[in-house]
Order: sequence, then structure tokens, then C-alpha cells
Amino acid sequence: MKTLVTLGLIGCVALAGCRTPKSGTTTTQQEKPVTKIAFGSCSDQKRPQPLWDDIVAQKPDVWIWLGDNIYGDSEVMDTLSAKYARQKSNPVYQQLRQSTSVIGVWDDHDYGVNDGGKEYPKRKESQQLMLDFLDVPKTSPLRTQEGGYSAHTYGSKGQRVKVILLDARYFRDPLKKDGKANVPDPSGDMLGEAQWKWLEQQLTKSDAEVHIIGSGVQVLPEEHVYEKWANFPTARKRLLDLIAKTKPKGALFISGDRHIAEVSKVSVPGLGYDLFDITSSGLTHVSAPHVEANRHRVGDMVAKLNYGLITIDWNAKPLKATVRINGDEQATYLTQEIIF
Repeated sequence: MKTLVTLGLIGCVALAGCRTPKSGTTTTQQEKPVTKIAFGSCSDQKRPQPLWDDIVAQKPDVWIWLGDNIYGDSEVMDTLSAKYARQKSNPVYQQLRQSTSVIGVWDDHDYGVNDGGKEYPKRKESQQLMLDFLDVPKTSPLRTQEGGYSAHTYGSKGQRVKVILLDARYFRDPLKKDGKANVPDPSGDMLGEAQWKWLEQQLTKSDAEVHIIGSGVQVLPEEHVYEKWANFPTARKRLLDLIAKTKPKGALFISGDRHIAEVSKVSVPGLGYDLFDITSSGLTHVSAPHVEANRHRVGDMVAKLNYGLITIDWNAKPLKATVRINGDEQATYLTQEIIF
């Protein structure tokens, strides 16, 4: 599959240097270095949304939706469409759309069904609504691609950021259950072969200095009984092995879904730097405070409304990113420095 580097119409208006290469894919390039990338998940369109003014005040270069961008939970596309419209009409979110490049991918509730995978019968129709919400042009190759995964590149060589958004729904095998708890299924897959091939192409010989890999569900945590990559341990190992094989510069995961925020870290043999998973969830509602095992956690678990903010220090040698979990009224709950 050809490399897809795409952004919505808002991004093309806001950023410099939009062009259409011979391949027919849409490349949006911002020559000015991107220094601030904000992200979040779990936004119920019916609930108060107090964080948008905090996010706008940060003046991020990019906003990344990481799923549950609405709570749709329907096979009726008119229902999903109306809920997307309600979210999109939020006046402060509209300010963010006007000032910032907005990209994203779905998780389960905006996909259309709780904990859903490839068995969801309306996935093709739902994908078009997600792309509408993200202002993806009707002529974009993402409109004909199966699955909502995408890649987005910012900055000139030497200060380039690539955001890779994985679709952990469209091709994912059904969950294996023990009652209500999810249990590992070593035979199950998350991404499907077409997406695996695409991901390897995105990582192989990439000239970006930073690679932000987004997944609706958590990549690194293993113990909890909810949705996670570890429900499919063979696929999780394949992902980490692919990172080790391709050795992209400055890779980190960002994730959502859990209605908590936390930072997880593993050491991948041969990679040369620690691999982090920064979870930010949710924008409108969170779990009650509780204790939860995560052998990979660094710092505390946060059960307050939150969003994530990555700030890249291009002058640092070695390159450094500071990741913060922020909340309402300019609060900061977690800070993690990542050295590449």
C-alpha cells in the first residue's frame, strides 16, 4: 500500500505547504517545527466539556482524537451522525478546530459498539462518518481505504514529527471472555495484515525524528481485565518486535479508552531508548479513584478529567520531549520527561 500522509481540510488551511504528490495521496507538510501536540479521548457529547478552553490556551500545533470521540453505540448511521454533529458544534471545540490541525482515530463507542471489533456490521458506513467529523476531504484515499488508520507528517527534515494512528477496531478479532472479564487470546489479531504491512512501511527508514503512535486502547499495560493490546498477546509482541526491528527514532505510544490517565514504560531489547505509553482519558468523565495493578506504570494513576500534552525541545541534545497530563483550570497531574 502506498504511504498515506493525510490531514483534514482545517489542517490544510491552517498549515503551510499543502501539496498533492503524483501518487494521488494528500501530503500536508508544515515546514515550521511542531513543538506542541495535545491529545485526548472519551468525550461524551451529552456531558459538560470543561477542558476545551484549557486546551485552546495551550496553543497546540496539533490536536489528536484517540477514540470515544462521541458515545454513539448504534448501528443507525443517522444516530451516529447527529451525535458527531453535537460534539462538533461545541463552540470552544470549534475554536480549537480553527486554530489547530485536528486529526484522529476511533475507539469502540464512536466506532459504533462497546468493545467492538471486525464483527460490527456497519464499520464501512461508520468510517465515513468519522472521516466527516475529522474534515477529511471527500477525495482523500482514506475514503476508499478499509480501516481508519492514517499517518501525518509535520516539519522539515531534522525536525520532523510523524503521527501514526492505528485502527484497533476495524480488523480486530472478537474478544475472548471469562464472564465479563477479557482474557488473553494468543491466536487473535488487532490490526489485520494490510494494516500491519502499512505500519511496517511507515516505520521503515522513516526520516522523522519523533514518531507518535496512537492507539485507542492501551498498548503496554497487561494486568487489568479491560480492553488492551495484551488481550491479544501475540499481536502485542508483534508490535513491539516491529518497533525493535525498524528502530524508528523517538517512538512513543499514546492511548485512551480507560477513563484514567497514566504513564507506562517498557524496555525493548535493541531499541536503544525506553518505550512509553501515555494514556489520557477522559475528557468528560473518569472512573472513581481506585487501585489497579500495572507493572509498567511510572508515577501515579490519575482519575480526574484530563488531556495529554507533548512538548518537544528541538534544541535539546539528545532530543527531549516533556509529556504532561493536564486538567481543568491549567492543572498538571503528571509530568514525564522522555529522552530519545
